[in-house]
Amino acid sequence: MKDQAAPVSRKKSFITLPKYTGGKKAFLEFVTSNLAYPEEALKNGIQGMIHAEYEVDNLGKISDIRIKKGIGYGCDEEAIRILSLMFYEPVHNRGIRIKSKMKARILFKLPVPLAEKSDNNININYTISKNKDQKKTGNQSYSYTINLG
Repeated sequence: MKDQAAPVSRKKSFITLPKYTGGKKAFLEFVTSNLAYPEEALKNGIQGMIHAEYEVDNLGKISDIRIKKGIGYGCDEEAIRILSLMFYEPVHNRGIRIKSKMKARILFKLPVPLAEKSDNNININYTISKNKDQKKTGNQSYSYTINLG
């Protein structure tokens, strides 16, 4: 009898899409290391996620950057600036020059000043209770504070 298992279907793709060198992790590292938070957004306390769409040609160059969902205050322009600095790996699609549409999300999160960070100290308190059999009465308490900042 023949095996009744369903045949494995493989989706063949004749078009190779461009990839960022190093993958998503390298993409995020590039964005975070080159992001300059706009002064206007800092003054107004603006933060949020920007959704952008752009095209990558067969040579890996980015063009036609559009902001699909922005937050304003200079953050949209900064997202466009960062994306325009990037390059993708060139792709070879059997001699056909293809532009691929790509999407990216760039997070603008306000930096937290060191003075406003939550507690930079670690407090440890513990108490040792004496047994009835021991001569001394009472409890011993210890308190430690570790300053991290």
